[in-house]
Amino acid sequence: MYSIEIQELTKIYSPGNPSKEVKALNKLNLNIPQGTIFGLLGPNGAGKTTLIKILLGITYQTSGSVKLLGVEDSYQIKSRIGYLPESHKFPLYLTGEEVLNFYGRLSGCDSKAIPGKIDELLAMMDLTKWRKTKVKKYSKGMMQRLGLAQALMNDPDLIFLDEPTDGVDPIGRKEIRDILLNLKDQNKTIFINSHLLSEVELMSDRAGILNKGNLLRECSIAELTTNNEEYVIHVDRALEQILSQTLIDEFKVKKSVEGVYSAFVTETQNINDLVDAIRNNQITLKEISLKKKSLEDVFISIIQDAEKEGAK
Repeated sequence: MYSIEIQELTKIYSPGNPSKEVKALNKLNLNIPQGTIFGLLGPNGAGKTTLIKILLGITYQTSGSVKLLGVEDSYQIKSRIGYLPESHKFPLYLTGEEVLNFYGRLSGCDSKAIPGKIDELLAMMDLTKWRKTKVKKYSKGMMQRLGLAQALMNDPDLIFLDEPTDGVDPIGRKEIRDILLNLKDQNKTIFINSHLLSEVELMSDRAGILNKGNLLRECSIAELTTNNEEYVIHVDRALEQILSQTLIDEFKVKKSVEGVYSAFVTETQNINDLVDAIRNNQITLKEISLKKKSLEDVFISIIQDAEKEGAK
């Protein structure tokens, strides 16, 4: 089952006026399975905010269709959706407890269940001792954790998070990651929009890269960050002194640091030939693995390639 189903989604601002027309989304297709964490990536102006606004029913598409939790009219399932906006603001005169009580009532929670839910979420976010403190005294990280708590007040099945770890220290980011992974284990779907690519890489199952309204790539994080041609090899002796020059040239074997080499393989099965050659020369093969790139490197490369293609 898909929690989010998007077909041919297009959004044009100022339609009918060619001189001012802006295509924010261009025939976007995307399906996000239930129980996954999905990261939406893209530079400023890519269309990310427009997409989230359409999914939440804040604005409407020019054409195409959207289904959330199997329902096309998002108004019918608002009570099953949680949302943490970027740079959210709470009334400064309210305490943390009062903020959650207000949003719990606003989202239609059972009034009898709200106190218990507040206790649970304040404990989850490590804010229990601050429950009676006015939010004007909260740090940026505390405000962010409180924002995440309000997004979970109605126990949603689908959660939209815009920059959920913004302003949070490394320990806090780790705690939020653990919370989100636990929610995923409960079969909840989490849609994250973030500029912190390292965080997206650590917690997401899949990611989509959006640029100028076009979805350039959508796949698993592993598919994005794994180079299927380059291997990293750890050995106990110098390969360039033992392997034939033919093998070194064929696999483009290069030394990185002492005992660590890189090799390129055009056909996956050919890696066996290199492994056999290493072992036949009585070299101890300590480790061999596919080289991984950071999500940031992949993101920059895909965006730059798209810009070059668009400039032609």
